[in-house]
Amino acid sequence: MSDKQQIKAYFFLFTATLCWGLNANFSRLAVGEISPMQIVTFRWLGVVLLMLVFARKYIVRDWPVLRRHLPLLALMGGLGYTVFNALFYVAGYYTTAINIGILQGAVPVFVIIGAFAAFGHRITWLQAIGIILTLSGVVIVASGGNPVALADFAINRGDFFMLISCVLYAAYSLALTRCPRVSPLGLFSIMSIVAWLISLPLIGVEVYLEGWSMPTPKGWLIVVLITLLPSLLAQLFYIFGVKIIGPGRSGAFYNLVPVFAALFAVVILGETFQAYHALALTLVLAGIWLSEKGKLRPGP
Repeated sequence: MSDKQQIKAYFFLFTATLCWGLNANFSRLAVGEISPMQIVTFRWLGVVLLMLVFARKYIVRDWPVLRRHLPLLALMGGLGYTVFNALFYVAGYYTTAINIGILQGAVPVFVIIGAFAAFGHRITWLQAIGIILTLSGVVIVASGGNPVALADFAINRGDFFMLISCVLYAAYSLALTRCPRVSPLGLFSIMSIVAWLISLPLIGVEVYLEGWSMPTPKGWLIVVLITLLPSLLAQLFYIFGVKIIGPGRSGAFYNLVPVFAALFAVVILGETFQAYHALALTLVLAGIWLSEKGKLRPGP
């Protein structure tokens, strides 16, 4: 692999994590402006329309291969995009953007645990320590800085939703290694179409339970930004990065998600960065660093 390719991968992954850090803030900005499932449905509709315009030739060219892998791609689009996003934006109603970002930063550790459970990948002792540190940070965030509260199941509902969504995205990241070798644009287009289709019955349930409320102008602006940044740009750049340097090294860039999310939350939303946030963020970042440092390296 050339230095130019590595720099390109780093740029893709840095930009993706920046957009995801912003997304944690979008979830909070959207409260009262647009419903969670409206965001999910409209964001993926916007992505689908854009991909049909700009990636149509890749979809047509890769369709014979993509068609053979539709069950896998449907599962990835449904869980990794639709359900993940639905839980993500519902979480914004109950927890802070700082919490969302820190919890989202735990995804690489869930990837390691998933790789062990699904594929039998070995976990080194450094990775084991990293997992313990990261999960300790998650416990601190989820308990509001008071881990004893978990004994009474006093976990914030939004943090709980975020933990489930992180597990789903970790599964999606692992599944990327099993995807067919086709254009990232064609691959992403099919998963986006699936994500949009699966969102339709979910928004139907939301309307049935809560009725329909038209998004505000600010809500529509948030949807446009989410469509262009975390939905389109970040997802494509993440796929590009994984294709170049693999999911293991790409996962290390998740270190930046909680950092960006916390920074934007303080600057944009005026949220308070408390001492337990600093401790949790330190544990999560240290845990991910150790997990990356402790990876098994291929022999000479």
